Amino acid sequence: MGDKTSTHPGAAGRAVAADRPGSIRNVVLVGHSGSGKTTLVEALALATGAVNRAGRVEDGGCASDYDEIEHRQQRSVQLSLIPVEWGGIKINLLDTPGYADFVGELRAGLRAADAALFIVSAADGVDGATRMVWDECAAVNMPRALVVTHLEAARADFEEMTEVCRRTLGGDSPDSVLPLYLPLHGPEGPDGHASVTGLIGLLSQRVFDYSTGVRTDEPPDAAHLPRIEEARNRLIEGIIAESEDETLMDRYLSGAELDVKTLVEDLERAVARGRFHPVLAAAPAAEGARQGLGTVELLELITGGFPT
Repeated sequence: MGDKTSTHPGAAGRAVAADRPGSIRNVVLVGHSGSGKTTLVEALALATGAVNRAGRVEDGGCASDYDEIEHRQQRSVQLSLIPVEWGGIKINLLDTPGYADFVGELRAGLRAADAALFIVSAADGVDGATRMVWDECAAVNMPRALVVTHLEAARADFEEMTEVCRRTLGGDSPDSVLPLYLPLHGPEGPDGHASVTGLIGLLSQRVFDYSTGVRTDEPPDAAHLPRIEEARNRLIEGIIAESEDETLMDRYLSGAELDVKTLVEDLERAVARGRFHPVLAAAPAAEGARQGLGTVELLELITGGFPT
């Protein structure tokens, strides 16, 4: 027999060995039709190098919408699997249909996944069906995160949409649904709308700029710090509330500076246990760009915070 030590370099790169379950993440995308699930899958596939060009739903060029019916209707009608790889971790992205007619496909994806990304459009908000699936996931303590899309829409407001998610999905613990980043806006256009060009990390207090099409890491301007102070304090308190280290709150209240690495580790543990649900933002890559807004941050959360 031939040498079986080599693997076929598929679209997602070197295959992760089946005997390494710790290097696999199974993630289902949930959201109403038009929220941007399939577009986000394409953006993640592009960022990881699984595809060389992100497809568009309107053009019928998306990897997960391959059926002729999906091309004709310009929507997902069945569950599809897109494998990608990031940092040596294989991520199986399960793209589900958003229409209630195909709820069976959604439930199949939920059964196959270990964690869920709830996709919320900044233009449309959280609908009743999304809230129902969220409650079902909460009943079995499935780890969940939220991704706000369509930030390019007129009157789109990330902070306002985050508050909507806290009120409608946080239940008795609204501080378990909090953003990890705040959007960084560029100059206003003729219509008065300022596009989102990057993200400000609340824990790291770093600016992640996507304006060139590739994520760069920069220190924040002094003007950014007052804007993020309140959101950062709320996030730290939310993480501490779920921490197993009972001394963290005392140290925080006494004014001690908490190590960011410790906070990130506590955050990831709380996410994996299904007790904390971070809110992120994402947008597809511009023409010719390699990384869409928020794709790197989302991949880091999936590989670091979601369970195997």
